[in-house]
Amino acid sequence: MSKLFFSPDLCTGCRACELACSFTCEGIFSPARSRIRIVRIDCDGVDIPVGCEHCEDAPCRAVCPVRAISRDAFTGAMTLDTTICIGCKQCMVACPFGAISFDSERRILYKCDLCHGDPECVKWCFTEALKIATEEDDYSARKRRRHAVRMARAASETRKLIPS
Repeated sequence: MSKLFFSPDLCTGCRACELACSFTCEGIFSPARSRIRIVRIDCDGVDIPVGCEHCEDAPCRAVCPVRAISRDAFTGAMTLDTTICIGCKQCMVACPFGAISFDSERRILYKCDLCHGDPECVKWCFTEALKIATEEDDYSARKRRRHAVRMARAASETRKLIPS
């Protein structure tokens, strides 16, 4: 099973991964339609790549009322079938990483499917902040990822408290 590892400490925020992803998946250069996102944490001055972790016991799959999320047999990635999805956003809420996005213009949800085992975002990441690893026991990468997610959530909560 392939796994996408994120190294926030190497990310420069260039967003090449977002552009490559959106062009590969949607045929348009649009970070808003990318399956991977770069989140800027202004208080710390860091950029964090955010994408699907393809969890073993995926909470997104558990809450889907129409079973639109399944595990790809070849890549091991959790995939979302947009032809079945009813757009209830329950998977979006259940995802602990914030890796599922909603396109309000087209009214569909989408998430990373590892580009069928050959992720375009990894090819275009010049700093190697994104890597494919086949070993699931890379403890340091998972630890960095959990820390990055906590930072992103804290920053998100802080922004909600600041009046606009």
